[in-house]
Amino acid sequence: MVTRSPSAPGAHLASRLGLTERVFAGPASRRMLKTVEDGLARVETKMGEELRAADSIADAASRYLYEAGGKRVRPMLTLLTSQLGEGVTPEVIEGAAALELTHLGSLYHDDVMDGADKRRGVPAAHAVWGNNVAILTGDLLFARASQIMARIGERAIQLQADTFERLVLGQLHETVGPAEGEDRVAFYLQVLADKTGSLIAAAAQAGVLFSNAPAEYREPVLVFGEKIGVAFQLLDDVIDLSADPAETGKVPGTDLRAGVPTMPYLLLAARQDAASAALLSRIDEGVARIADGADPALLDAPLADLREHDATAETVRLAQAWSAEAVAALAPLPSGPVREALVRFADAVTDRSS
Repeated sequence: MVTRSPSAPGAHLASRLGLTERVFAGPASRRMLKTVEDGLARVETKMGEELRAADSIADAASRYLYEAGGKRVRPMLTLLTSQLGEGVTPEVIEGAAALELTHLGSLYHDDVMDGADKRRGVPAAHAVWGNNVAILTGDLLFARASQIMARIGERAIQLQADTFERLVLGQLHETVGPAEGEDRVAFYLQVLADKTGSLIAAAAQAGVLFSNAPAEYREPVLVFGEKIGVAFQLLDDVIDLSADPAETGKVPGTDLRAGVPTMPYLLLAARQDAASAALLSRIDEGVARIADGADPALLDAPLADLREHDATAETVRLAQAWSAEAVAALAPLPSGPVREALVRFADAVTDRSS
């Protein structure tokens, strides 16, 4: 089994999310960055504590993807939005840890359902312990997250329950697929809003809720989180086609090889020209053959062509539009370092495509 140290919080992580000294130029902004970085260290400690288990298999399996690392996008947003209120309260730390554990649990389930071989540069949990253990580990992480939220109180429980419902509905709808005649692009965007956007939105709102910030800030950060979450996932669809596995920690085209349509594929399918139709046919034929046991490498060439197709460029443009809407939602927030950091974060999300 391969493990790594968890992602180190602090300047390195902040830089990866676009929160660099270019943004935090003034003393007040620098102090806020230091507060957020210190908060990330506390969230890491809290997660490590919550993942300990007396049972050896539960301990090893539940810590597996945590120790493989991660960007900690959701805790970063919770800590940032907490600066709109009383700052990094104990409830903010617990809420940030609980939502990141919820995200972590969803990854165990996603990899089983998608048949992913790798996650964060290491073999997927189901490849190490099998599907049953991976699914049960995800369930265990959801339980741990719920226990943390229960300690915070009713508003935290409600936030967790509402978010978890949307995560499950998003996965259910992705699994079942759109109804006959339903717009596949609109359907997919709703799946992204549920599966990815809802949890990022919850993380942004948690910072406001658990720092006792003014109630009028809840809706703007909620909308921001959901829209930037969709933009984030759209660009993941583009990155999924990357020829460099080091960029994703997964085999290039993992989703499409497993027969899971992504936005570049859906936009390709919507094209009417002969070249697009031919490429779509090659991809569909390859997916069908892989399902029958053929070598997944047979999709390498079609996926390389899809990377260069305008459908992929259109996906980038669509992500940029969702990011712009996310930034527009921040208008009710006061001017200052928090709003500036959230705008820069949105810029950093869209920069991932370059």
